[in-house]
Amino acid sequence: MKKLLVRFKDRISIRTFRRRLASVEAIPQFALLGVVSGVFTGLTVVAFRQFSEIPLTWLLAGQFENFEQLPWPWLLGFPLIGGVILAVVLSLIKSDTRRTGVVHVLERLARHQGHLPAQNLATQFFAGTIALTSGQSGGREGPAIHLGAAVSSLLGQKLKLPNNSIRILVGCGAAAAISASFNTPIAGVIFSMEVIIMEYTMAGFIPVILAAVTSALIMQIFYGSIPAFDVPQVSMESFYDIPLVILEGVLIGIIAAAFVHLIKYLMQRAPNQIWLRMIIAGAVTGSIALAVPEVLGVGYDTVNTALIGELSFSLLLLVCLFKLLASATTIAMGVPVGVIGPTLVIGATAGGLIWLIASLILPEISSPAFYVMLGMGAMMGAVLQAPLAALMAVMELTHNPNIILPAMLVIIIANITASEVFGLKSVFITQMELLGLEFRQNPMSMALNRASVASIMVRSFERVQTRLEADEAKILTKEKPHWLLVDVDAKPSFILRNEDLIIHIEKNPDQPVDLTAIPATRKDVTGILLQATLTEALDALDNSGVQALYVNRISAPLIDSPVGIVSREDIESYYQGR
Repeated sequence: MKKLLVRFKDRISIRTFRRRLASVEAIPQFALLGVVSGVFTGLTVVAFRQFSEIPLTWLLAGQFENFEQLPWPWLLGFPLIGGVILAVVLSLIKSDTRRTGVVHVLERLARHQGHLPAQNLATQFFAGTIALTSGQSGGREGPAIHLGAAVSSLLGQKLKLPNNSIRILVGCGAAAAISASFNTPIAGVIFSMEVIIMEYTMAGFIPVILAAVTSALIMQIFYGSIPAFDVPQVSMESFYDIPLVILEGVLIGIIAAAFVHLIKYLMQRAPNQIWLRMIIAGAVTGSIALAVPEVLGVGYDTVNTALIGELSFSLLLLVCLFKLLASATTIAMGVPVGVIGPTLVIGATAGGLIWLIASLILPEISSPAFYVMLGMGAMMGAVLQAPLAALMAVMELTHNPNIILPAMLVIIIANITASEVFGLKSVFITQMELLGLEFRQNPMSMALNRASVASIMVRSFERVQTRLEADEAKILTKEKPHWLLVDVDAKPSFILRNEDLIIHIEKNPDQPVDLTAIPATRKDVTGILLQATLTEALDALDNSGVQALYVNRISAPLIDSPVGIVSREDIESYYQGR
């Protein structure tokens, strides 16, 4: 009974949990992480939304998006004052701590195995709240993605999980954030796979799906099952819509290219001083709001009005043009808001314009909501270069599978127009390139990132000194470890196979052994942490020039606690046989 109890405790211990997560086949463990990530992300997004909406509800007489009711001095003053506050706050913190949003998440995935700092999370939460409360022209989804990814990453770091599982946790947090923001779990999953993790695997799908579903349920506890937009029933009612849908895809692709290229142009010319950039963003947004107050804030109330066709031609045109300008300026200046929200507003007004013009010629075409929803999906897909995520968002927001066919058509045409005609890359990749943050994923590194060194390391080894007495050497040959990890000056220096020692002892049975001198194939070694992925292991081999790694359980300086050996051949064998 005692043995069974010990075995049970070992099975449920955090050490066993970490060891199983080292492999991509640890589906139950990854599933549990997905649920926990969904809970933490859902609660975090709820808190962020409450912090940004409650002050606006009080200031705007119960309607947190109704900036249009403000007198003209406040239309200018709100974003300008917010810009000044952001200038002060962000000037007081270190430049590395100011990095926020999806670009920051992608950078940490590319360079730091998904380890997101708590300081940047705090910056995103409070600076993002200030930006949204002051009416800066941006969305709350970008901050939500950062918050969800960071909360999930910090959970993995706190539990000292292997880095391959922390990468999955980041994907879970991103999916959960999108799911909670729009009440669209499928779109959250596809966005995470298409934009954040950039791969589709079973080990990734299951926890990400569970995270998205869990966060959606958490959000529904607080806000109910009401979707982000009041979308009426939509469908394609006439074949006359098909050429108009194609035309809409081309036009939205052009608008998307203009939006991203404007962000790029403004980023290249933005001043270096953070305080000046914040004030410029606030001043530009406030000045535009004097003429078109609908550009302030997230702008989802404008989308809802466009869906029922109650916006005039002039207002649709002004909101489309000036929301594009205000949002491009806000994002280019580095205000900690998201880009997804503006793409939806711009796409909605552009779709409304197309319907309004076409309905004068062809009264029998489909409803305005049909073209507005297609415009939203096309703009989002083209700007993010994530067509599948955009398609799923349209389907979930409309709750109507009949829109899938025209949505596929308009989204793909918009993507092709933007990427092939205008050379458009994803807005996130464009920003990273301008910031000097290279983000490239090749198939080999993506495959090796899925597993930790703990999943393939050889645990059969013995740590020894360079000189062994004859009796010590004989004992080693009987124990038959696979590797001998040899210390030089009290530090692991190289490994050799135990077979080489056995052969030497058979020829020289009663002599002391110098492991630096016997005939053997030696491999120089350097250390790597147990949490490291196989990509990190391969990089360590390439950068240090050694042939193998000893895996350390702890990261204390000047202390080596090897628990395994990984050679270049082990990594290559894993990649070839995966």
